[in-house]
This record gives sequence, structure tokens and C-alpha cells, in this order.
Amino acid sequence: MPSDIEIARAATLKPIAQVAEKLGIPDDALHNYGKHIAKIDHGYIAGLESRKPGKLVLVTAISPTPAGEGKTTTTVGLGDALNRIGEKTMICLREPSLGPCFGMKGGAAGGGKAQVVPMEQINLHFTGDFHAITSAHSLAAALIDNHVYWANELNIDVRRIHWRRVVDMNDRALRQITQSLGGVANGFPREDGFDITVASEVMAVFCLAKDLADLEERLGRIVIAETRDRKLVTLKDVKATGAMTVLLKDALQPNLVQTLEGNPALIHGGPFANIAHGCNSVIATRAGLRLADYTVTEAGFGADLGAEKFLDIKCRQAGLTPSAVVVVATIRALKMHGGVDKKNLGAENIDALEKGFANLARHVTNLRGFGLPVVVGVNHFYADTDAEHAKLKELCRERLDVEAITCRHWAEGGAGAEELARAVVKLSEAEPAPIRHAYETESRLSDKIRAIATKLYGAADIQIETKAQAKLATFEKDGYGHLPICMAKTQYSFSTDPTLMGAPEGHIVGVRDVRLSAGAGFVVAICGEIMTMPGLPRVPAADTIRLDANGQIDGLF
Repeated sequence: MPSDIEIARAATLKPIAQVAEKLGIPDDALHNYGKHIAKIDHGYIAGLESRKPGKLVLVTAISPTPAGEGKTTTTVGLGDALNRIGEKTMICLREPSLGPCFGMKGGAAGGGKAQVVPMEQINLHFTGDFHAITSAHSLAAALIDNHVYWANELNIDVRRIHWRRVVDMNDRALRQITQSLGGVANGFPREDGFDITVASEVMAVFCLAKDLADLEERLGRIVIAETRDRKLVTLKDVKATGAMTVLLKDALQPNLVQTLEGNPALIHGGPFANIAHGCNSVIATRAGLRLADYTVTEAGFGADLGAEKFLDIKCRQAGLTPSAVVVVATIRALKMHGGVDKKNLGAENIDALEKGFANLARHVTNLRGFGLPVVVGVNHFYADTDAEHAKLKELCRERLDVEAITCRHWAEGGAGAEELARAVVKLSEAEPAPIRHAYETESRLSDKIRAIATKLYGAADIQIETKAQAKLATFEKDGYGHLPICMAKTQYSFSTDPTLMGAPEGHIVGVRDVRLSAGAGFVVAICGEIMTMPGLPRVPAADTIRLDANGQIDGLF
């Protein structure tokens, strides 16, 4: 097989207006970004709300490994397959961040013959949404420091400014900085730091807002500092929200692209699931539901992170309920969860597969705990054996009473996922039952964290550091105790230790800090050694990304 970028580059793309025609979107509702990308106008999106929504399908996965799972690839393949069997289907994905593109993970446009295109533009600057979010966040930072510099009428305590800065790149050197050095003209020196843009509360607000008015209102609720007498200061107080909304106005229009098979996809917003809530925008998802009979969307990383946040945060706020859930797994990844080293994954190993099955089993059990119908999509790799696939299907059937379906969309496109598509349609026939959430909104914040850790992670208990406990108590005192929890935790394990693979039990989930995201409407619990500003690996992907002699990009994946 050629590389992903070679496959994408060889494809013949349809003009984006033809893709829009499939959904009945008129030309005057499109703002074109070249021939193959368009934003859909705010006015047209607002006019869709009166339509009856279609069915929502969530694609999630087992805990990720270096062996690869292919969640986005499966989302695209399933969307293409549903269209192939005659179901009008929209795919809704997150936008890729430049950090992982140049780091270790790579891009997020699918792979093989199950990709969204144009792949290079999507994985790089795309329509500039992330730059707009970074700029809006940076404007807020500048306005806060400017307010303090000029008389500080709000009496902001410079020791208690919570608003960090952001950049859409993995840069560990910026995690903790000292700013405003160099004299009186540069302001008041203080400690500060950077997060990656996808961890910004502006990104979370962007993805959870239902329209421009809701966006501005949410931005205004963001708590950015405290006064000397410990009163909360918001972005509305420093008069930042109007200008920030102006910067985000065009970005809030969802981006329409296509798959390699010419089917529509909305790619919009991109919070990470290990340090943020991990879902594409509410605007895009709701638009997809009103434009198509099926909308296939993904939640970031494993189901313990992305799917939990999708259900407990996004669905709660946006009034969504999935009709079916696909849990993506691979034979390779399950063997790795069973203790096999990456270099030995090509060899058949039924014993390791059965041992690693515990990871898949917990994810499936957790999702059923939410009251959702589940099917397992097994993303096929060329080195897999028939015996391994047969064993996995047997384990799923006998231990979980769930169907496992081998999918070959990476090599065959939508045709390789038709069986999965038919299974999803069958699961979706019943009217979806209300979601059984992991916790009640009335519970204390610490009890919500405990519920996630014990019910979903298999933990014995949680351990919240003293400083974080005090902050939780303050959040509750200030009226934020009803908010849901957004766990910032390693994606590689149910625990906070990334080396504990499989399905560990009895561990302690340590919470070292908590952050209030009042605009987004959740409280972030930072667990273990997770960083809201990732670093680059020893050998970053950027080392091999270049332009070839013809001016084409090489090395992007």
C-alpha cells in the first residue's frame, strides 16, 4: 500500500459544492476555502434547528497503544460504508492540532483508503480555526495584563491570575515561565505558563457553544483571576468578550470536506481528550444530525476518557443521545495490552490476546453501564491471523454477549466496513434510552471524581492533594458545585500510570490540581503526571517532514 499522503494525493476530489449537494446545502450557504473546503454559513446552520434530527453513532476505542487502533480511520470507514448501503450519512470529526502532527501521534485525518481529504490542508493550517482560537486566547491574556498595568480598577491580585497563555505546538520549555521582566514599562513580573491551544478554555467554549450569542456569553463567564479580597474576575469584567467573539466569528462556522469516496464530513473544533473534553463542536454535530439520517462522530482516545466526557459533558449540555456505540480494537493493541512487546506483535499469540481482552471488556462494560448498545469494530491489520480474529469474536460473544466485526476499511475503503454499518443500523433501530450518567449533577465535586475513578477506571479510591481539595471547596462555595468533571489523565491506562496496561484494579487515582472552566461548564481534574502542555518525543515527526523537489509535502502522516 502507498502511504496515507500518497493515497490522499492520488485521489480525485469532487468540488465541494457537489459534496454539499448530497446534503441539500445550497451554494449561497458555503464560504469556499479553495476548491475542496468550505465553511457553512451561520444563518443556514441556524435554519436547520427546526428539522427532525437523525441518529447519532459514537465511535470510541480501547486504551491506545503504540501498536495503533485506528479510531478516526474506522469513523471514516463506517461513514463511507453507511453511505454505500444507502443511508444518508455525515461524518463529524475534530480538527488536528499541529502539536501531535509534528510530534509523535501524527495527524488526524484517518488512513489508508478511509481518509478525509484534502489531507495536507486538514492536518496543517486548514481554515485557520486554531489560529483564531489561539489569537482570541492571546487577546484575553493581553487585556488582563493591560488592565493590571493601567490602574487595575478591578483590584486584580497579580498573584492569583489563573489565565495562562497558549500556543498550538508541543513546547515543554513554555510550561512554566516568568513574564514581564525588563523594567516598569513591561508590567508587573509574575510567574505564568503556556498550555497547548487544544487545552484552552476558549477551545472548550468554542466546541460547546450552540451559536455566536452563546459563545460570547460563555466567554464572559470564564474566570480569569481573583481580587485581593478573593472575589472572582471574569473575561466579561475586563471587557474582552466582544473582541474575542469577533476573532472567532468565522471560525465558528463548521468546515465541510469529503472522504476519499466523496462523502461529506464536518471537521470542526479539536480539544484533546486526555487534557480537555475531546469532542468536535456541538454546532457541527447538531448540523450533521439535521442534514443526514446518520451522523457518525468520534470521541478522543479510549472510552474511559473521550466517551465518558462525550456522554457526561457534551451530551448533557447539548441534549444528545447516541443510538449506537462502536468500540474500535485491534488484535495488535490487545496483544500489547496482554504484555507483548511492540516488535513481536506480528507473531500469532492467542494467550496474549486473551489476556489483553480485559481492556476491551472493561470499555464495553463501562459503555453498557451508560445504557448504550455496543458493537466492537476490529480494525484489521495485514499480520493478523484468522485464528486471532476468531478467538476475539468468541471472547466477545461468550464473555460480553457483544458482536465483534472484522473491518477492512483501511485497505478497502467503505466496502470493507459494510458489515459493521449493517450492525450499526440494526442497533439503531430502537429508540435510544436516556443516558445513565456516571454521576448526578447534585453530587459534590470530589464525589464525581470518585465515581469516575471507581466505576470506570477500576480504582479503589482517589487521593486529592490538599491544595486541590481547598480549590474544590471554593468552587462549591462560589456556586460551581453542579458542574461536571473533565478528567485530565494519561490516555494509555485506566490508572494514572501509563505503564499499567490492560485493566488494572485497586489503584489510587491521584488528583494534584483542579481548574475551574466556568465558561465551558466543567471542572478539570488534573491527575498524575499529565501535562496540559505536551513535549516533543526524542525523535519528533518534524524531523522527516519536508518539501520534495516538486514542492509537495513528504513525511506527514
